Amino acid sequence: MLVRSLLLAALCASATSALAQAAPDSTVPDSTVYVRAGRLVDPESGQVLTSRLIRVEQGRVAAITADGPGAAAIPAGARVVDWSGYTVLPGLIDMHVHLADMDQSDNVAEPLLHSAMEIAYVGARNARTTLMAGFTTVHNCGNFRAYADVELRNAINRGDVIGPRISAVGAYVTIPGGGGEVTGFAPDVEVPADMRAGVVADAADTTRKVNALFQHGADSIKLIATGAVLAQGTEPGQQELSEDEMRAAVTVAKARGSWVTAHAHGAAGIKSAMRAGVKAIEHASLIDDEGIAMAKAKGVWLDMDIYDGDYIADYGRAHHWPADMLRKNDDTTQAQRDGFAKAVKAGVKLSFGTDAGVYPHGLNARQFKYMVRYGMTPMQAIQAATTVSADLLGWSKDVGALSPGHYADMIAVKGDPLADISVLEHVDHVIKGGDVVK
Repeated sequence: MLVRSLLLAALCASATSALAQAAPDSTVPDSTVYVRAGRLVDPESGQVLTSRLIRVEQGRVAAITADGPGAAAIPAGARVVDWSGYTVLPGLIDMHVHLADMDQSDNVAEPLLHSAMEIAYVGARNARTTLMAGFTTVHNCGNFRAYADVELRNAINRGDVIGPRISAVGAYVTIPGGGGEVTGFAPDVEVPADMRAGVVADAADTTRKVNALFQHGADSIKLIATGAVLAQGTEPGQQELSEDEMRAAVTVAKARGSWVTAHAHGAAGIKSAMRAGVKAIEHASLIDDEGIAMAKAKGVWLDMDIYDGDYIADYGRAHHWPADMLRKNDDTTQAQRDGFAKAVKAGVKLSFGTDAGVYPHGLNARQFKYMVRYGMTPMQAIQAATTVSADLLGWSKDVGALSPGHYADMIAVKGDPLADISVLEHVDHVIKGGDVVK
């Protein structure tokens, strides 16, 4: 009831502020909406268009035409969203979030303190927050409770709660005690079975577990190839899954028409994952020149969360996060940013992924200014969060752009993100599938 109440409140507020409605006209289908855009950022062409009229039919973009004097008239009684005073962009995509989990804290055993039922409500809250921040599509890159993201995706698709379009991985595929496990608790504590659904012993076990993830609704697979910054007892530079285990996961995914991404900080683990056939690397913090060249040659995406390090350093120290977490963060932060800058210069495909959940959901757009600071143009950063990430997802026909045929997912901001990319941190309005949600 709470989520439905919030949805109704959001819709009512949006209707008051942004949706100009006239009396219904039987000649205009109920599903048709016209959106007036003062400036329209087109990441497909890399251009900014002025005074455009976006016609939406049945939740998808039907046409984009010139607006203003001399333009074709909008049919009488049509539903009109007047964003003529705003810059309009396609809905943003975050390729690395953790919606269906508790936020990172100083307690390494935090996941053990919350029931599956609580995580369901937390996930619904995080999904709404993410959508209101302008991210209409996300790749949920793992959760400790297996399939929590799958069920959240299904609830959003049914209309039970509001949130972004979700590509879900179901669970982390990790070695016992590795970077995808809950660690740091007493040795006699028994971890619930649903927190170990992706723990694998060898390549054959990986094949079984990855098949099970797909059978239970996963869209793609997330491997933990190396240790993690925020997992007790693991080291980012240390490879964990073997190349054979990763190749087994890739083989299953390809057979099912899907793909695999790998959490990999260390240079050796990054290259091993790419040799195994993964489509993307998460973090890539300690990538070396050989790894960058390999990513370029193989067409592998790097999904580098280059904002996280500052948040962990500042908030983590202020809130007494474990010393080894802070040390590992210090060891990887600047190295990751240096690698990002090199990857930009090399022309590697760089998607937009933030690891939201390490820091509060809804602050995803803080990463844009870091991407610009470390070598991207503002348009490249926007493309990373639209067309480039849509391509990585395999959803380019549906999301990441506003040309005809795409879902009518769009956001409006007051400023000019090409002059100041940080304006994307304050999204004024959001439409998902033709519906005004903010």
